[in-house]
Amino acid sequence: MKARAITVAGGVLLAVSTTLVAFLAQEESGGSDRVLTVYADKLAQGLPTVCNGLTKAVTKEPIVVGETWSDWKCEVVEADAIYATQVALAKCFTHTPPQSVFDAASSHAWNFGPGATCGSDAMRAWNRGEWALGCQRLEVADDGRPVWSFVKTGRILSNGKPEMRFVRGLAARRGRERGLCYEGVP
Repeated sequence: MKARAITVAGGVLLAVSTTLVAFLAQEESGGSDRVLTVYADKLAQGLPTVCNGLTKAVTKEPIVVGETWSDWKCEVVEADAIYATQVALAKCFTHTPPQSVFDAASSHAWNFGPGATCGSDAMRAWNRGEWALGCQRLEVADDGRPVWSFVKTGRILSNGKPEMRFVRGLAARRGRERGLCYEGVP
């Protein structure tokens, strides 16, 4: 995948950076080859997923369970999807972030969508120029509780909200995103 330049709050950063692409490959496929057969992701309530985390949330390309993709198709569709995710995310920053912050925010947006990342406590901190605090908020709330590490169980609570279950693997990913984020923070 080839990195592209992207304007973020008046500054220029790399979109589809090699650091981000390698990070997503590690997180989504364990650093091994891409997953070429579409599967129903259990953590995402059966959402069809392929390559390094491609889903209908990040691409308009049809993704059908059981289909087999080529490595080339994965590379092309992933690059376009990462770029589109980052273009949407770039609109939310009011200050140009360090590249590592943008890459970590992009990983978060790859998992949750740009809207969720843009509306997060992390983004509020970044938009005040509080880079380290924003990085921390990718993993834990200000009171130390884990965030972004839960999945819906499928049940609805008496208050009408979905029941959520903590997933240790998601918490570990949030920690690695936080680490990536800190890499370029002064």
